[in-house]
Amino acid sequence: MGTLTYDSTLAADFDDRTLAHIQIVMGAKLRRNESFYFSWKDDASIGDGRSVIWVHPAIPISFKFFGGRPPAINRLWIDELMALANSPGGLVISPEPTPPGVEK
Repeated sequence: MGTLTYDSTLAADFDDRTLAHIQIVMGAKLRRNESFYFSWKDDASIGDGRSVIWVHPAIPISFKFFGGRPPAINRLWIDELMALANSPGGLVISPEPTPPGVEK
């Protein structure tokens, strides 16, 4: 499990693979000085609700990965997450799509 830390006050855990994809999408948006919402479903251990943050280039974000190696990146998932980040509802973690020709 990796951790996204937002403004040094909020820490949220995600598996390393998901966190790597979130990092790429957030990095692309923030490089262009674009702000957006990011929301995710909370784990049952903290209430099973939903959290939403406003991501802005001036607010520090850090990504801490548990594993030592970067995971393989699924370009289809990046495209899907980027489309969500560009929508009025903002970035929401969606299920990873299976690339064509790959069996589940």
